Amino acid sequence: MKILLTGANGYIGTRLLPVLLAAGHEVVCMVRDKRRFAEASDFCDQVQIITGDLLKPETLVEIPADIHAAYYLVHSMSASEHGFSELETASAQNFTAALKPSQCQQLIYLTGIVNDPGLSEHLSSRLAVEDVLKQSGIPLTILRAAIIIGSGSASFEIIRDLTEKLPVMVAPKWIKTKCQPIGIRDVLRYLSGVLSNEKAMQQTFDIGGPDILSYKEMMLQYAEVRHLKRFILTLPLLTPRLSSLWLNMVTSVPYALARSLVDSMKNEVVCKENYISSVVPGICLSYRKNLALAFEKIEQNSIVSSWKDALNRGYLDTSFMDQVKVPQNGTLEYKVKMPFERDPQEVFENIWSIGGNRGWYYANWLWNLRGFLDKLMGGVGTRRGRTSNASIHAGDVVDFWRVLLADQQNKRLLLFAEMKVPGEAWLEFKVIEFHGQYFLSQIATFRPSGLWGRIYWYAMFPFHIFLFNGMARRITQFKAQ
Repeated sequence: MKILLTGANGYIGTRLLPVLLAAGHEVVCMVRDKRRFAEASDFCDQVQIITGDLLKPETLVEIPADIHAAYYLVHSMSASEHGFSELETASAQNFTAALKPSQCQQLIYLTGIVNDPGLSEHLSSRLAVEDVLKQSGIPLTILRAAIIIGSGSASFEIIRDLTEKLPVMVAPKWIKTKCQPIGIRDVLRYLSGVLSNEKAMQQTFDIGGPDILSYKEMMLQYAEVRHLKRFILTLPLLTPRLSSLWLNMVTSVPYALARSLVDSMKNEVVCKENYISSVVPGICLSYRKNLALAFEKIEQNSIVSSWKDALNRGYLDTSFMDQVKVPQNGTLEYKVKMPFERDPQEVFENIWSIGGNRGWYYANWLWNLRGFLDKLMGGVGTRRGRTSNASIHAGDVVDFWRVLLADQQNKRLLLFAEMKVPGEAWLEFKVIEFHGQYFLSQIATFRPSGLWGRIYWYAMFPFHIFLFNGMARRITQFKAQ
């Protein structure tokens, strides 16, 4: 069967792809940038890759006419604090219009549970997308899920951040809201199980695990699994805005996403029915079991995908890999060229492991302070870390940087800043050889935006001298234990 997979670079799509290939299906992956998919995927030589931006109908002409089914796994929740509802609707309309001329016999949509009255803007927008997809005339299968638990999922990472970092929490009243978490393995089982399943055509299913828990209960159970003592106090006075700021400061989620999540957490997301069990038989794993499996993946350093690797600026930043060539005009630079005598591969492995748990080798407290200030300004901060400590690909996040190029063969790593700065910033690492001598080349490039950008650069310049020279020296000297 020939299947169109949208969101192939996303958290769910990245994990669904190998499941579909293992079942013998021919998969067409629609992405916004082929280069990113080729860098990050182990399956790029087994699939057909097409490019398309759902907000630009003219880019969707590559959708093959002979596809049999399509997965719609895209959303714009983190694109901005407001206005994502319009983006959601426009994307769905453009997608169905492009899909109609094809031979598609089934459209599968993964969304959120919408059984509670007074839905948040986010959940209302997801319900509106359902209506758009239904109007396409293509048989539609809708899977509605609560929060998804798995290594790298946004829900798991938020629970993890809050519980690991705060022995005592003063939390808003939404932590008493009930939800029905489901593990990523069961989500994939349902997504693959409804494919070409006659019982699933034109049907809507609520999917959830066996446990109905409040967010408070989920955090306390997480603490028990991790053998941590945690105390949670509930205050009714924390407004959605204050709650969003609190979530933004303590966890790795940016403010816009935190606001969307907080607004949605007022709604109970509990299944009304369990019809899916008669269509796709099987027993869902418990919340505790899913936590254990997530920890197992983290400890093995084998997180397949992470919500953090989705583009931070949402739909607006569709061509970030065009930044791979660092501009030469109108920029300011600080270069460090550090000679070393050791094995160049060892130095490059230090570059490859930068950020996340390893840190930045020198004055980490300054990097953490910069991340804290970025959070205060509504930026992403440094808490996003890395998806994997062992591997890195174009499109991955490294704290408040985005990986543009990860070239092992030529020993080059290029990062693009996603922190709040009055301009654009790149940080490049290379191991080079010149007349038999090896050097670490480290170049910080900044393209200022107006006068304030230049003031920022020169105000920070003394710190750059201290920080970048120290970092380059430590990278050439550091030996992993």
